Amino acid sequence: MRNPNRYGTVTKLSGKRRKPWIIKEGQSGKQKPIGYAATREEALMLLAEYNKKPWDIETDKITLQELFDLWLEKRAVKLGNSNRASLRSAYKHCSGLSNLKYNQIKSYQMQDTIDSCGRGYSTQGAIKNLWGHLDRFAMELDIVGKCCSDLLTSDPIPETTKEIFTDEEIALLWENQNLPWVDSILFFLYTGYRISEMIDLKIANVDLEAQTMIGGTKTAAGKNRLIPIHSKISSIVQKRFELSKSGYLFEYNEKRLNETQYREFWTAIMKALKMDHTPHECRHTFRSRLDSAGANKVCIDRLMGHKSKGTGERVYTHKNIEELRLNIELIAN
Repeated sequence: MRNPNRYGTVTKLSGKRRKPWIIKEGQSGKQKPIGYAATREEALMLLAEYNKKPWDIETDKITLQELFDLWLEKRAVKLGNSNRASLRSAYKHCSGLSNLKYNQIKSYQMQDTIDSCGRGYSTQGAIKNLWGHLDRFAMELDIVGKCCSDLLTSDPIPETTKEIFTDEEIALLWENQNLPWVDSILFFLYTGYRISEMIDLKIANVDLEAQTMIGGTKTAAGKNRLIPIHSKISSIVQKRFELSKSGYLFEYNEKRLNETQYREFWTAIMKALKMDHTPHECRHTFRSRLDSAGANKVCIDRLMGHKSKGTGERVYTHKNIEELRLNIELIAN
């Protein structure tokens, strides 16, 4: 009978050996050797025993740092890149507890990492989310008997009225486009991308010759959608493309940007330019400006990644690429 996925394997090695049977674990996805046996039966028994408790940990001694490292290896790999990067960043605010035994960390200590981080609701929420992940993982491993993270609180997401950027505000952004990260706001305003879509956009999916980009997430209609590069931001895209070291169009310290980092940059720009907007309001502004300029409704839906009755199959011919380009260029300023 075939073993379950990631259960591991038992294989006989060639030649004369005292223990010719090698046992490899499957949890890491790398088939690491975990032992050798004289017979196949013994090897299967060792593999079964390993899968009962595959990680060699002392549950009463494991520290926060050790649990976090194990969680990164065993559980975080199942999360999306953006989410995983955000939680990694959140751990920096918890590292003061890194040498404490995990089963001795109390709710008030977890809460203090949130209250003392000195950051806004986004970072606070990421820290709270991380403690939840670690608690559930610790429960799986019988390290703790309850989730202290259930008692944690963080600042709520502020209510917004989805105010679009005014023409005066967009002009001010252009006047200050050389300030760090202002180019990203202009990129949003002329593409309709979400934060996660901007962060995930690789230079391999940017065609400078054709002046198009392929990206997008979240919905079936939004995934891998084609966006013509508006002539107003062509130089921004080209500069980011040429400077990229990580393979992503927007990066930080030559590494992939994460959402928590970006929201901090956003807050700094809003404060410096005396504006009060959320990143998602760029997306609302993009759609509003297309609509006001008289863009085709089907093209608007394609550009936004929304399902449209007139969209049909998502096959981009030269004709409909140019149609998208004509519509996006209706945004004149």
